[in-house]
Amino acid sequence: MNLRDIHTPVLLERCIELLAPALERDGAVIVDATLGMGGHSEAFLERFPGLRLVGLDRDTDALRIAGERLARFGERVTLVHTVYDGIADAVISAGFAKADGILFDLGVSSLQLDVADRGFAYSKDAPLDMRMDQSAGVTAADVLATYGEGDLRRIFERYGEEKLAGRYARAIIAARAEAPIERSGRLVEILVAATPYAAQRTGHPAKRVFQALRIEVNRELSVLERAVPSALGILPVGGRIVVLAYQSLEDRLVKRALAEATASTAPAGLPVELPEHAPRFRLLVKGAELASDEERATNPRATPVRLRAAERVREDA
Repeated sequence: MNLRDIHTPVLLERCIELLAPALERDGAVIVDATLGMGGHSEAFLERFPGLRLVGLDRDTDALRIAGERLARFGERVTLVHTVYDGIADAVISAGFAKADGILFDLGVSSLQLDVADRGFAYSKDAPLDMRMDQSAGVTAADVLATYGEGDLRRIFERYGEEKLAGRYARAIIAARAEAPIERSGRLVEILVAATPYAAQRTGHPAKRVFQALRIEVNRELSVLERAVPSALGILPVGGRIVVLAYQSLEDRLVKRALAEATASTAPAGLPVELPEHAPRFRLLVKGAELASDEERATNPRATPVRLRAAERVREDA
């Protein structure tokens, strides 16, 4: 398997540009909180010869593949099997007190999408697993087998922003009464059959349901809600964070966390802002940056990406 053929890191040059000022000193530490197959990490290690990497991933297959890819960098690399809300503990366990740069490349990885038997892709028939860490937790098939109609509707609405959530939940309950729903192909058939013809012209009926199931199985939003503040907490002054989000729910959480970190805490009406009320971070980009038309054309997975970034400008009070 040629990793460079199946995995093109999204917004790679822009990530390097934004994080470079924090990584140029010898002995600087970067945390790749979503290591995947190591594409971003490899590029950072090549560009900055004095850089140390702490790479995190909950997916043991990803850690194995990235470990092989990054083996040539020797002791400069420490890989940790953890969910990224464990970032602070992972950095400490690797022997560092702080991280100079942090990268989050959120969502499902190329590895998880491209390996059919993981069940992430609605275009490939496979067991409905969807666990990023296949060593623990419930599967998507478990969710479909045990959740009531109300809970299924809730996750389809909340995590998939699916307008037909109620219709799909009812169809799944009826279908599972006949036989367990254990494969992605059968779930797709159920969803397509439950979708009015007019709605099928606006996109694949399974897209949002599969997204919702993946988020539910991996608790992605609750993990992210804890992870970003934790990551900000281990950045020193001058340290930088870049987050790549691929769907609106993730991006909203990141936007909110960075807005809080970059806001003044001075009481309303105070004539002069005291130093202890000054923002702890500053935004490095205005709003959310998108991939260029050129990158979208050459790397379709960059199409939905939203990039946000910030730098710590003072210590916590």
